[in-house]
Amino acid sequence: MRYIPQVLSHRDDWATRHSVLTTARRTAALINALADDHPDPADVADVLRDYGETDPIDLTTSDVAGMRAAATLLRQVFAAEHADDAAATLNRLLQDHTGPLRLTSHGGSTSWHPHLDRDDNAPWAEWLLASSCMALAVLVWDRQRPPGRICASPSCENVFITQGSGPERRYCSRRCATRERVAAHRRSRSAKRSNDIKQSNDIKQGAQDPPRHHPSPGS
Repeated sequence: MRYIPQVLSHRDDWATRHSVLTTARRTAALINALADDHPDPADVADVLRDYGETDPIDLTTSDVAGMRAAATLLRQVFAAEHADDAAATLNRLLQDHTGPLRLTSHGGSTSWHPHLDRDDNAPWAEWLLASSCMALAVLVWDRQRPPGRICASPSCENVFITQGSGPERRYCSRRCATRERVAAHRRSRSAKRSNDIKQSNDIKQGAQDPPRHHPSPGS
């Protein structure tokens, strides 16, 4: 029987693009894009488009500055070592920076879905913080573990969403993981070389030292 792909309706497609996991991944991507001291509004808008936001997306430098402040707060969730820490951080952000839970369909243009910002025209920073807190809170609830991590590579500060029930990832990408493995191998090889040189020098020094004279008893 020939496979016939499922055709999604406009609303089903919207729901897929704005699922909890997709929203959480968008949060991570925006935190990374906003990590620079002066993020380019065009670059931030591109990330929003990549995760389903539709044009027009007219971000000002003031919008991006507010989003950057929100991203700094959200990064604390990714720094949490345990589920308790992530939950405590999210509870604080939800209490201090979001409004009451409400349902919206954006004037009938989407399926009904929950929001935690004040209204459909809330500032970008408020929208980012509210939608991200909701998605990350659901992931903590569902998995009983932190929703993501900060890359373990000292040269990278990217955050990423962890997935599955297996061992947690330590790096944001294979590139970072490979770079750190290579660096660790080089450090190990360098340490071994230094140890071999030290042992060789000790042996040479021992061969050059004159034998000590031990006086015989009664002399």
